[in-house]
Amino acid sequence: MERFIDIVHVRETTTLSLKNGIIGLLAQHSLSPSSIWGQYYDGASNMQGDINGLKILMQKESKGVHSIHCFAHQLQLTLVAVSKRCDEVQELLLVVSDILNMVGSSFKRRDELRESQAEEIEEALRKGELETGRGLNQELGLARAGDTRWEKCKAKRYLKACLTFEIVFMLHFMRTILAITNELNVAFQKKEQDIANAMILVRVAKDRLQLLREKGWASLIDEVSKFCIKYDILIPNFDEPYVILGRSRRRVAEYNFFHHYHVVVFCKTIDWQFQELNNRFDEVTTELLLGVACLNPVNSFSSFDIEKILRLAKLYPDDFDKYSIVDLHFQFENYIVDVRDHDKRFFDLKGLGDLSKKLVETKKHGTYPLVFRLVKFALLLPVATATVERAFSAMKLIKTDLRNRMDDELLSGCLVPYIEKEVFSNISNEAIMDTFQNMKTSRGEL
Repeated sequence: MERFIDIVHVRETTTLSLKNGIIGLLAQHSLSPSSIWGQYYDGASNMQGDINGLKILMQKESKGVHSIHCFAHQLQLTLVAVSKRCDEVQELLLVVSDILNMVGSSFKRRDELRESQAEEIEEALRKGELETGRGLNQELGLARAGDTRWEKCKAKRYLKACLTFEIVFMLHFMRTILAITNELNVAFQKKEQDIANAMILVRVAKDRLQLLREKGWASLIDEVSKFCIKYDILIPNFDEPYVILGRSRRRVAEYNFFHHYHVVVFCKTIDWQFQELNNRFDEVTTELLLGVACLNPVNSFSSFDIEKILRLAKLYPDDFDKYSIVDLHFQFENYIVDVRDHDKRFFDLKGLGDLSKKLVETKKHGTYPLVFRLVKFALLLPVATATVERAFSAMKLIKTDLRNRMDDELLSGCLVPYIEKEVFSNISNEAIMDTFQNMKTSRGEL
């Protein structure tokens, strides 16, 4: 990071330095920024900022430098953003995190929790209150272990916090919201995504949030009330004035409990979640990825949609002007009949890479030059999966404070087996030992 003083302002030029570094690297290889078709960074503000973020600075160099951020991380950031705007959500996350850390720091406490939970689940299953099956009511791993010691007073404090209407309400409410986005989260975590279905799930999540806002209040309150009655938790009178925490009871809010939980918490939290989904999964990114998905030749070009592909091309006006778009439309109409219905050499292709190779092998890249150009551009776009984000997380696990002097070669050697576990799990220990034994010794003779 670089800083300099300008009269009375301190300016940081981190992103400018990164931009100049990228431009300089391209210049060394005789490449122009106008040739960039996509950029992919983590979620840091200096990368994703809408004013001076690196993605904005790079987009000023070329209209087609669209940024794609990891979808799984973006979905996580929607919850982070909502928690920052809603105190009740943030308080709930803090309480849950503290409890998980406390329980997770002791094997004895974990065993006691498992036994207690197993008894409750068995009783609920016997009464028909719960269902079982794959992924339902089964033991889940607890969060990271903490360093705190088990103290009764702290346990009582957490128990007291959990036995309040506010925590019970927020637990049921946030569980409902997270359940709505769960399928979307699972889809984004997959290493190989079906982008078209993932984009549909985004719209499904938005529709369900809207439905929850319009019709979900009554069922939520009914569920919360039953829970409170079962565990003897005091339910406030919704007609009474709401008392803001930290204020004197003489200085109550200008609204009642119903307004607080229904409007201030329920409606606003859903609105913020909806807004974050709109902001992070914007129209440009959606059109970009849907267009790429429609080019995919898998299942005999079953995802092909000429209109969505043309909208992808229009996002790059420097490469496809209005005249090229017309020509591209006609080329695609002939192309799809050719490769899907007549030329058997294009059957059973596994992806865009296979399609690109086959177009060259059959010399159809000369027959459909604009189609081939768009396929090449689609191959250059970064994939919006969680793989890259997992690589960043892996670096923190491999390069720790005790191993902070690792050079790039050793770091790479440790990261690759850790990240690509599926590949290295097929390599036998004998093969690894033989490889090391055949390596030259690093010990020199005097």
